[in-house]
Amino acid sequence: MLSYTFAPQATYRLLQLSDCHLLADKNGEYQQIQPYQHLKQLLLRYPAANFDAVILTGDLTQDHSLASYQHLAELLHNWQQHKATPVFYLPGNHDDPAMMAQAFAKAPFYHHSWLDLQGWTLGLLNTKGPTPAGEFDALRRSALVLQLNQLSTPVWLFCHHQVAPVGSFIDTLGLQQPELFWQLLAQYPQVKGLAHGHCHFAYERLDTVPQATGRQLQIVGCPATSVQFKQTADWQTEDLGPQACVWTFCAGDTPAVSWEFIGL
Repeated sequence: MLSYTFAPQATYRLLQLSDCHLLADKNGEYQQIQPYQHLKQLLLRYPAANFDAVILTGDLTQDHSLASYQHLAELLHNWQQHKATPVFYLPGNHDDPAMMAQAFAKAPFYHHSWLDLQGWTLGLLNTKGPTPAGEFDALRRSALVLQLNQLSTPVWLFCHHQVAPVGSFIDTLGLQQPELFWQLLAQYPQVKGLAHGHCHFAYERLDTVPQATGRQLQIVGCPATSVQFKQTADWQTEDLGPQACVWTFCAGDTPAVSWEFIGL
């Protein structure tokens, strides 16, 4: 798998953007908000110079248009006026990987699915399936096993779909057969946590890893740059302004990680 190696430094700050739901029309509306304008406002508040990388965790488009991805590419390119900040991405259920590859064919976008932070390794997983729910089939699990077998550093995973219930209607559209994914993680104690999108609200919690006595995995849900979903049994949205998650990974002899949910 493609791996991107960062230059050595003490800490790395990454910006996670998720569930942008952009449209071909920059002024078009999704759930009574203008998603392009939301994202633009967020990027204006948080300059690229503050970050070493950006990770896009899916559902970047709402109308499945090439133009929506091109708007995102243009926005992130213009955002980087004073510092070249690499952008990595993975698909959500709304996304078209072929269109993403076309729109994100040149810098600052990179296709790497593994990031080497000189003390931490970040893995970007594809959980897109044929339905809005998530899929991580045998082929993807085998590829993950192959990669984890080569790693001794602490690992943090990023994906689109949640791997455990979050307490809202979106649970019906989470990762299918999650027990197989958890069984895999149980074999690799170097995996310290997982961050995802899809849920459209910010949360953090420790989940017990089945078949791994006493071991817990840190789970972090990234809020959306578009609208947030209420934690209700039926689909309800609310406009709390664009939100995202900032990550700080500390390298060295005692690797550490922290995160902060941000907004306007």
